[in-house]
Amino acid sequence: MDSLGTRADEAVSAENVIWKPQSGSQRLFLSCTVHEVLNDGTRGSMKTDSLIMDFTQHVGQGFGPSWRGVLFRQSYPQLSDIVARTKKWFRQIFSGDASFNKNSYTWEWKTGEALLLRYMDDPDDYWNYHGHEYPWIGWEELTNWAAPDCYEAMKTCNRSSDSRVPRKYRANCNPLGPGHNWVKAYFVDPAPVGTIIRNEEGDRRVRIHSDIEENQVLLRADPGYLSVLNGISDPNKKKAWRFGSWDITSGGALDDVWDRDIHVLSPFEIPAGWYVDRTYDWGSSKPFSVGWWAESDGTEVTIKGGMVREKRNYPSKTLFRIGEMYGWNGEPNKGCRMTSMEVARRIREVEQLLPFYVHPGPADNTIFEVSEGRCIADDMATLGVMWTHSNKGPGSRVTGLEKVRERLMASTKRPMEEPGLFVFENCIHFIRTVPTLPRDPKKIDDVDTTAEDHIWDETRYRVLKQSMEMKEEGLSGL
Repeated sequence: MDSLGTRADEAVSAENVIWKPQSGSQRLFLSCTVHEVLNDGTRGSMKTDSLIMDFTQHVGQGFGPSWRGVLFRQSYPQLSDIVARTKKWFRQIFSGDASFNKNSYTWEWKTGEALLLRYMDDPDDYWNYHGHEYPWIGWEELTNWAAPDCYEAMKTCNRSSDSRVPRKYRANCNPLGPGHNWVKAYFVDPAPVGTIIRNEEGDRRVRIHSDIEENQVLLRADPGYLSVLNGISDPNKKKAWRFGSWDITSGGALDDVWDRDIHVLSPFEIPAGWYVDRTYDWGSSKPFSVGWWAESDGTEVTIKGGMVREKRNYPSKTLFRIGEMYGWNGEPNKGCRMTSMEVARRIREVEQLLPFYVHPGPADNTIFEVSEGRCIADDMATLGVMWTHSNKGPGSRVTGLEKVRERLMASTKRPMEEPGLFVFENCIHFIRTVPTLPRDPKKIDDVDTTAEDHIWDETRYRVLKQSMEMKEEGLSGL
């Protein structure tokens, strides 16, 4: 990693200036020479205008038809704000030299440049652009995309046959939203703001942070807007929209019932009488997930919090996620393509070192599907790793979300009266992916299946298994 330069454009002093960058992050964003840049920050921090003007500053510079760009939003209706802003600025800046084709949603200049305004919701939409050349590609509100597939696919089109033109891959967003997790993992977690990140191929990316208080034009025109942001009652939205903080739980499925300070525990010794099993969500191109679970029988345990140790009793049937194995390649929602037999060997190696017996638990029913007389479950069983079927019947996804929410809420009660759900702090991928899962926008009582939901799936398998057992035993509560 190395430091990001802070070259700023020279101030424009002409009296007939229509638009110029404001001091701070906007100047930095427009002058940044790093190939891939995310402009994140608060609401009202000039991010949209910065994105539009980053393309526009290269119009009329002699590149002609070689300077082509495409600016994406996730849905067609979301493009309306982009269209309105570009019409406002381009008609003033370029007078009659720029025209907008409302049928193709494309800006074209007499000098040959073009900016396409497009929406992309599904990775298959990439094939509309396969083989195209766009030296400039922009993404408005990147956290609206629940997964990085679209963003990554279009990188192959960020090129030009003209060696003179710059190559730019640009995006903006607020924290919060369905894609909060993967954007944070890609741009925020690897390095502080303003520090360039290099991958193994030497490609560079960087994050530039913007703040509402930099936008003096807006604050002079609407001095009450800052009070609106300060008055946001939802703590997550306020942290994201007023302060641009990524340190939030986001998405909607569980964030209102998840409290890291309560639900995440330091590992403790599992009592001999507790039932332990494991769950499995199969994956290859997508991650696989194995979770180990301990179920309380009410026996007292010793919990460590900092330098303090205390005795606690948890209601019988309380679940503890005590370990996990996550099959990813280091990139959000990307699998490591490990075979089922390799997974089974690793599970066996882990369990041979444990001081307790691990029972077979529910797995993705895909592993029981027979092909040519065999199935994944049979193959894994040859190594002593066996599974039970998961509940994936009608309504099981909605019921699973309801039951997990009930468990998490039960964990926050003092004293606890119903079985809860806790996670050991070594389960880093559960903590990374599950609390921020978004709801399905079309089925609000379910989790968005395009998000990184593999640990979630095997978690709900376990909770639904126990819920069914308790129902059969005639137990109340869950």
